[in-house]
Amino acid sequence: MSNVIDVLQQRRSIRRYEDRPVEKEKIETILRAALMAPSSKRCTPWHFVVVDDKEKLQKMSESRTMGSTFLNGAPVAILVLAEESKSDVWVEDATIAAILMQVEATDLGLGSCWVQVRNRMKDDKTSTESYLKSLLGFPDGLKAECMIAIGYKGEEKKPFDEAHILKDRIHWNQF
Repeated sequence: MSNVIDVLQQRRSIRRYEDRPVEKEKIETILRAALMAPSSKRCTPWHFVVVDDKEKLQKMSESRTMGSTFLNGAPVAILVLAEESKSDVWVEDATIAAILMQVEATDLGLGSCWVQVRNRMKDDKTSTESYLKSLLGFPDGLKAECMIAIGYKGEEKKPFDEAHILKDRIHWNQF
């Protein structure tokens, strides 16, 4: 079993990927981690759309005014959705599942990067969520939180420098 602190220290936002597919077994392991995520009242509101089709990834890379272009070079992206009617905290539930996917990807030697969807726009008239809904066909009642790009790292980043830990943000017993 990996040391979680070591994995967290290694997890960085990777936006460049090698041009090679990620093994299906690794994607399934990443999804398994997401499906084990805690959720409010164990309502499990999340759904995941795995995209490895190059044409769709290219179109997904155009889903925001900025901050999503690197999806065009990713071998896989996972859209994280949730059933809003199942939980008033669907955002938190989906977020927990998404970060567990990123942690698992790191543990498997892969890179990943979060792309925010909720409250983002493709252009002046079209939300990122509605654009992705028309592209990927997810049903009404599902809300999109984010996309997670996943692939073999095409760039190396230094591990998280613990000198940047803001220990002054910790308060014991009272602020």
